[in-house]
Amino acid sequence: MGVFSRISDIVNSNINSILDRAQDPEKIIRLIIQEMEDTLVEVRSSAVKTIAEKKEIERRVAQTAKEIADWEAKAELAITKNREDLAKGALQVKARLVQDLAALEKHLVQIDDGLARQSEDVVKLQQKLADAKQREATMVSRHKTATNRLKLRANLYDERVTDAFTRFEQVERALDELEGKVDVYDLTRPKGVGDEIAELEAEHLVESELAALKARMAASKQDAE
Repeated sequence: MGVFSRISDIVNSNINSILDRAQDPEKIIRLIIQEMEDTLVEVRSSAVKTIAEKKEIERRVAQTAKEIADWEAKAELAITKNREDLAKGALQVKARLVQDLAALEKHLVQIDDGLARQSEDVVKLQQKLADAKQREATMVSRHKTATNRLKLRANLYDERVTDAFTRFEQVERALDELEGKVDVYDLTRPKGVGDEIAELEAEHLVESELAALKARMAASKQDAE
């Protein structure tokens, strides 16, 4: 079942409104494009037939006009020969041909009007088709982007990823515990000769700075007195 019933439906259609009401917009836009393309083929085929018909009518118009001129000449000839009866008969034939010519010319005008409308319809239909194809491309792009994002989100929340992060955390905790044991060992291990000498050097340095501070303060006091 088509989305449109005739070309005027397509030309006057609001694609946005159609897609907003659709349960499956991507499917509907594909149907719209297919129907527009099929309609465009039909309109162009119809235009070809109409143009062929116009050329045939134009030939008949030219032929009829020629016949009218011929019967006019025959009527004149009959008059010169004093054959009014033949002249009258020729003019009667001419009159019928004049009526035929008028009908053909009227038909030709109708054909021209029809071709003009078909041309306008083709232009509008091509514009609608281009718009529909652009919307389809946008939908495909959005669908692809959404699918990729969904896939990425699924991967991020995948149980295997979660398990991997859990194992990383377990390894980190194990490393923290191992480093803690090393720190405890450093705190509780017996002091070596080098450690004791370093402590003595540090203590001596502090005592030296303390003695120097006392000496400066005493000298400052004497100056004040």
